[in-house]
Amino acid sequence: MSKQLIVIGGGAAGFFCAVNAARLDPSLKVTIIEKSNKLLSKVKVSGGGRCNVTHACFDIVEMSKRYPRGQHFVKKTFHQFFTTDTINWFEERGVKLKTEEDGRMFPVTDSSQTIIECLLKEANKYGVEILMNKEVKKINVQYSIFNVQCSSGEILQSDYLCIASGGYPKTSMFDWLKELGHTIEEPVPSLFTFNLPKHPIAKLMGVSIEKAKVKIQNSPKESLRTKLEEEGPLLITHWGLSGPSVLRLSAWGARELKERNWEFGISVNWLPEFNEQSLKEKFLQFRNTNASQKIINKNSFGLPSRLWEFLAEQSGIKNDAIGIGWRWADLPSTEQNRFIKNLCNYECEVKGKTTFKEEFVTAGGIKLNEVDANTMMSKKVPNLFFAGEVLDVDGITGGFNFQHAWTSGWVAAKSIVECK
Repeated sequence: MSKQLIVIGGGAAGFFCAVNAARLDPSLKVTIIEKSNKLLSKVKVSGGGRCNVTHACFDIVEMSKRYPRGQHFVKKTFHQFFTTDTINWFEERGVKLKTEEDGRMFPVTDSSQTIIECLLKEANKYGVEILMNKEVKKINVQYSIFNVQCSSGEILQSDYLCIASGGYPKTSMFDWLKELGHTIEEPVPSLFTFNLPKHPIAKLMGVSIEKAKVKIQNSPKESLRTKLEEEGPLLITHWGLSGPSVLRLSAWGARELKERNWEFGISVNWLPEFNEQSLKEKFLQFRNTNASQKIINKNSFGLPSRLWEFLAEQSGIKNDAIGIGWRWADLPSTEQNRFIKNLCNYECEVKGKTTFKEEFVTAGGIKLNEVDANTMMSKKVPNLFFAGEVLDVDGITGGFNFQHAWTSGWVAAKSIVECK
């Protein structure tokens, strides 16, 4: 009888484990169990439907710093399968990747379907069986055989089991894994946008800023002082603030922001190359060089004009009733100081979060000290493996979560084959 591997989860990590195990050992019977009627759903929506496959970072230590949780774990796994391996793996199968300015890597087709079709083709090539609409309710082990019980009552058996079921929003959803003796790090949301209900800035929805610095403010009620801040592109939406800088900040602050019930103060520096003092000096120059020009019309900082006008108005600088408007030479010190503060330290209160499209990520999952990073095998149950987001590993936005999926899936596949 040939040995059997069941992979629970039809996402990136599950597929990568399954197709590589089947390829490395053609005698292994490999089955993917997916609870929904969709395969590779996060791959499909990632990067606006383009699939952010990985990140063009080729230094393991630097790459590992992009993981708020699991940094030391991925540092070990990356020695076996890293970004260069991901690029080569897909290119060997006819999928070329390209690098964008910010380091994100996409298929040259700019379509996630290219990645999906590649993985499905591999599964078909190596005879991986795919079972849809099968939710796993319970797993037990008898005489080194895994009995996987589905919600339908059907029981599937295997010699090896890889759990790549993704993250769950609630601890209770991990109960079927706790029964195997594993401990769960409480899941909390990561990669979310900041809600600013009824805030006037929402009228600027659609405005994007190439580089802004967003900082979480310390709470007067808390003794702990936070140093959470991120710099990068920022997007104003109809519900608040989004974009890479906000998403990265939500990842690093996932646990702390949950403790605050997602209600906290932030400050935004729309001109991160300046502080209030250096910007004041620049304003004094403008008062001499642009004395006769209207403030609203003269934006020498490259900010979107709608944002510049909004911040000017918020500072009390308005075009007057007959449309003449204030000139730089006429700017009173009170309004000037307020304008400088709004440009360098614009404060607002966040009340709630919004999951970033369908690309939600959770911080939390299987405790990492219970899994061998060299093999992805459970330290509690022999021949039980884990891959992907079900582990307490999560990266910031930019292809890092997918790289962990490919790496952990590949390491698990290699280890399973070597177990035989």
